Amino acid sequence: MSKKLTPRNENYSNWYNELVSKADLAEHSEVRGCMVIKPHGYAVWEKMQRALDEMFKATGHQNAYFPLFIPKSYFSREAAHVEGFAKECAVVTHYRLKNDEKTGDIVVDEDAKLEEELIVRPTSETIIWNTYKGWIQSYRDLPILVNQWANVVRWEMRTRLFLRTSEFLWQEGHTAHATKAEAVEEAEKMLEVYADFAENWLAIPVIKGTKSPAERFAGAIETYCIEALMQDGKALQAGTSHFLGQNFAKAFDVTFVNKEGKEELVWATSWGVSTRLMGALIMTHSDDNGLVLPPKLAPIQVAVVPIYRQIEQLDEIRNKLLPLIDDLRKRGISVKFDDDDNRKPGWKFAEYEMKGVPVRIAVGPRDLENNTVEIARRDTLEKDMISFDDAPDTVEALLEEIQRNLYSKALKYREENTREVNSWEEFKEVLEREGGFLSAHWDGTEETEEAVKKETKATIRCIPLNGQAEEGNCVYSGKPSRGRVLFAKAY
Repeated sequence: MSKKLTPRNENYSNWYNELVSKADLAEHSEVRGCMVIKPHGYAVWEKMQRALDEMFKATGHQNAYFPLFIPKSYFSREAAHVEGFAKECAVVTHYRLKNDEKTGDIVVDEDAKLEEELIVRPTSETIIWNTYKGWIQSYRDLPILVNQWANVVRWEMRTRLFLRTSEFLWQEGHTAHATKAEAVEEAEKMLEVYADFAENWLAIPVIKGTKSPAERFAGAIETYCIEALMQDGKALQAGTSHFLGQNFAKAFDVTFVNKEGKEELVWATSWGVSTRLMGALIMTHSDDNGLVLPPKLAPIQVAVVPIYRQIEQLDEIRNKLLPLIDDLRKRGISVKFDDDDNRKPGWKFAEYEMKGVPVRIAVGPRDLENNTVEIARRDTLEKDMISFDDAPDTVEALLEEIQRNLYSKALKYREENTREVNSWEEFKEVLEREGGFLSAHWDGTEETEEAVKKETKATIRCIPLNGQAEEGNCVYSGKPSRGRVLFAKAY
């Protein structure tokens, strides 16, 4: 199979799909809309998972697990929630199959119909809040700070690997609090955790904001979000944190006795990120040569490739390299020494380039004579010959530099592709010609938001938290506006 990718500027969608496949990240399953995450892709997800899990636990959260199946009646208790997810729900109606006596086919056993149909979880608020009812009686039981790592099912009609699949992996936090202030503080705190992770691990600059009422999570009072800009000028929602108010406590009758002995409804939040972050990672940094990974998330940070003709040369190179590899590993750097003699060095170079390995070291017989190594960095494709003795310090510093450079490059792109527009004609022209984030006045009505979406496919990505109050006129309706919001076409 050719490792060459369709250039991004020719067909971004084809480039993305080919990269996911050729970098061995994932492939389509025989089940419509579902994916197989391959070992290299799953290794990246595991590193994301470990980093986030540590951040959650550092903020006082614990992991738990709740059922995959949710009684259908639970969804009807929270009207906005069921309306938001009804079209995406997969429903279990029977619990057994049988052989048809006439045809021999496997068919549903109609005698095994469930008394109550079950929903395969699209999200877990309902089952968790039904559970919390038994956990909470007094203010002494609060707060509950729980997260779960799980899979969810949303029956998507149009799917794309990592970005939108019928089943995907994620984490979902669900917390319960005694006061509104504590719940809002929790939702805002988790937004900061997500932004920290996105910028310092994924090397993706994000804008923190709130969603418009029409874009909020189903059943939320407020949805906080981090929004990122991909290399094709489209936005991607990288994480959300929801202040749910007392909506789910009301729906499931979850109350507690406060310090004054009075009964109150509990306040709630939920928050989550998913394997969609893999798509964000790919589209933010990668190029026409393949995947580009931030060193902090690369399963292999350094690939070491010996170049030799005879086995005696390999032994000599290996003996020279082993102390270097051991030094790097002691520094916490993951290293792969690739002495596989079934593949030539050129093939290996292309393979590690496609898979996004941040640093590659090559050593041949001449390098042994000169006491040097060749170091290639994936982000810029630059190569350099350095002293063998300087290699450990150089590689360690280079990994840190690559992490910073990827973030800086992405931030520069976002800044260059965020534009203020002040008229409807300008809005349409800039959106079509340039894409990116459009900072524009909005009159605050759902009617205007829907009209903009219908005419241009652009949505309000967020109302920036750091946005300044600014009197103006709505870019679409001309009505008064108190500030700018960010519009964009999005994934």
